[in-house]
Amino acid sequence: MAKYTHGHHESVLRGHARRTAEDSAAYLLPHLEPGASILDIGCGPGTITADLAERVAPGPVLAVDQSADVLGVARAEGQRRGLSNVSFATADVHSLDFPDHSFDVVHAHQVLQHVADPVRALREMRRVCRPGGLVAARDADYAGFIWFPRLPALDLWLDLYQRAARANHGEPDAGRRLLSWALEAGFDDVAPTGSLWCYATPETRDWWGGMWADRILHSSVARQLLESGLASAAQLEEISAAWRAWAAAPDGWLSVPHGEILCRA
Repeated sequence: MAKYTHGHHESVLRGHARRTAEDSAAYLLPHLEPGASILDIGCGPGTITADLAERVAPGPVLAVDQSADVLGVARAEGQRRGLSNVSFATADVHSLDFPDHSFDVVHAHQVLQHVADPVRALREMRRVCRPGGLVAARDADYAGFIWFPRLPALDLWLDLYQRAARANHGEPDAGRRLLSWALEAGFDDVAPTGSLWCYATPETRDWWGGMWADRILHSSVARQLLESGLASAAQLEEISAAWRAWAAAPDGWLSVPHGEILCRA
């Protein structure tokens, strides 16, 4: 695995735990049926996993992540919802410890942007997917972020985040590359799509802006930027303040573009 740029600070999990299958895997949902088995790779705090498990119950869902600690958070989410069809394990998507053709659906949300070799990862996802099953992946594309008002400190934020991600051998503009990676991985039946997250209401601005105002100061991203010399503490404080200013702007608007692929195994 590449080094995970975001880490698992509370501010990161706060953002990830807001995600749902509806806002993060809508392209996949019409293809799910009760009884299907799913491997959910990079499950994080497990909110998407739990949504998928509810849709395919009684089908089994295996949620994996490289972090044992965050699996504890995901496990608690499943227990809170009373799900009995979800299990958990640590795993590296480059080398999945599962037999060939084990799952009907292999899903990864915001994972391929963080791995050292996304093509190898997709080949492994294909290997453990049953013939005729689906490999599904969705990733953001940071270079396509659009926000208003244009605050110079947020331009600095984007530049610094992309530098940190690439220093960790990830690809922050993964969304536009998913189709290319899938073809290189050997898939010949790929349905590529795209979708947006949009934050423009007071509630969503407050959530996104407050989350990143904290992340740029306290998460692994902040530590990496400071330790590498890419940014100073004063610059990170400036970025944090800019996110709060953006969130407070009554006309504040942000869109996050995503690439998506549904690959038939």
